[in-house]
Parts: sequence; structure tokens; C-alpha cells
Amino acid sequence: MFPGGVNPKQMNQMMKQFGIKNEEINAKEVTILLTNGKKLIFSNPQVTSISMRGTKTYTIAGEAKEESGVPEEDIAMVAEQTNVSKEKAKKALEEANGDIAEAILKIKKE
Repeated sequence: MFPGGVNPKQMNQMMKQFGIKNEEINAKEVTILLTNGKKLIFSNPQVTSISMRGTKTYTIAGEAKEESGVPEEDIAMVAEQTNVSKEKAKKALEEANGDIAEAILKIKKE
């Protein structure tokens, strides 16, 4: 039961009258990329797609864990530009919050 005493079936009927289409999406995992090479991973999320006036909006609910990850192409570029191992390039990128130029400068100063 929704707040205000409206049951889900009535809510869907009301939304349909206003031209809003609500659809549950069967998702196993959702990844959202954030700035600075960080990402949120939702395992077993509840995902809903809402279509209204030609625009789709997605709602994701569930427990999220944050991961920081550096794109492989950035690691390769830093390693190539500085002639260091990919491991060292990745470490420099992580310390530079994904900033390629800063990572290269940091390695060259060493």
C-alpha cells in the first residue's frame, strides 16, 4: 500500500491516465560511473523505467558499493608516455584522482 491509502494497481491506473508508463526492469547489476574514476555498483537492484512525454527516467533502488577504478586506456597511455609498468602507472593515476597529466608529471619527477 502506498502512502495516502492508494494501492499500486490504482497508482498505475492514475499514471496511465496522465500518459506516464511505468515499467519494472529485471536487472542483476547496475554500474554508475562517477567523476574521478569512481563508480557505484548496485547488486540485485530494483530498477524502474518511467516514460513521460517522450522522456525516459530510470530509478534505481538498492545497496550500492563504491569502487574506484582507472580506465585501462588511461593506464596504458601513462605507462607508454613515462616508460613505466602498468602497475606503476595505475598507482600514479589513483594518487592523482584519475588526472592523466598529473600522473605523468608525478612519475617524471621521481
